[in-house]
Amino acid sequence: MATTLSPEAVEFYRENGYYFPHRAITAGRAARLRRRVEAFEAGHPDDRKKALGSHSHLLFPWLYDLVHEGAILDAVEGLIGPNILCWSAGFFNKGARDPVRVTWHQDSTYWGLEPTDIVTAWLAFTPSNRVNGCMRVVPGSHARGQIDHRDTFAADNLLSRGQVVAADISETDAVDIELEPGEMSLHHVRMVHGSEPNRSDHRRMGYAIRYIPTHVRQIGGRTVATLVRGVDDYHHFDLAIRPAADFDRDALARHADAMRRIEPILFAGADRRSARQAGPDKGRGR
Repeated sequence: MATTLSPEAVEFYRENGYYFPHRAITAGRAARLRRRVEAFEAGHPDDRKKALGSHSHLLFPWLYDLVHEGAILDAVEGLIGPNILCWSAGFFNKGARDPVRVTWHQDSTYWGLEPTDIVTAWLAFTPSNRVNGCMRVVPGSHARGQIDHRDTFAADNLLSRGQVVAADISETDAVDIELEPGEMSLHHVRMVHGSEPNRSDHRRMGYAIRYIPTHVRQIGGRTVATLVRGVDDYHHFDLAIRPAADFDRDALARHADAMRRIEPILFAGADRRSARQAGPDKGRGR
């Protein structure tokens, strides 16, 4: 399948490390998906963080299908090629007047993946704008290579370790990734990005899908991924299967196994007490 990104869009991504907006699904479908998420949250208030965070597509058939969405993969293929795995996917939501924020960081810092031919598709289920705390990026920062980070485990930080780049970032260079429901942005794993609190009276909801080409390896352990397009001739990951039903027993067991494998990698080198306080379900948000 040929990419739906224009040559100019691909060139922009290569140079700047991000691209937006790109229509992935209709606004109507985004609204229906939002209602499904919120229905689950209402019915499972104690499980919602665990279920809707990392690897959520392993628990819900409709999210498993979403990470396979042709319009998303047609764009991603233009950036990382035709053989594609979904490494992880999860919701990054901010409630109305939510004071939490995301400090400047690079996704590549703790993921343990190499090489860095990795792209995130951030799909908006609601409007995402400057007022409600949209993602912000620093153009061209992906070309700086891996920047040192420090962990804060701050209570008002959505990141798993409260990580922040140990470098000066000019706010004047930042670009706001404003999206309408059903639109997505694409950003490189080494893009410096973050977000501010939600100052609006409405919830912000987005779904971040992490795509890797099949040649990418997991460093530090063998984890789980989902083959979403093409073929996997490398077999660096154990492949996930589609859940039979929402939040069913077998899906829960597979999700728990996937999380047991990835958490030691994500928290490698962190203070053990701080990591326990943060918990595996603290949002890795945007």
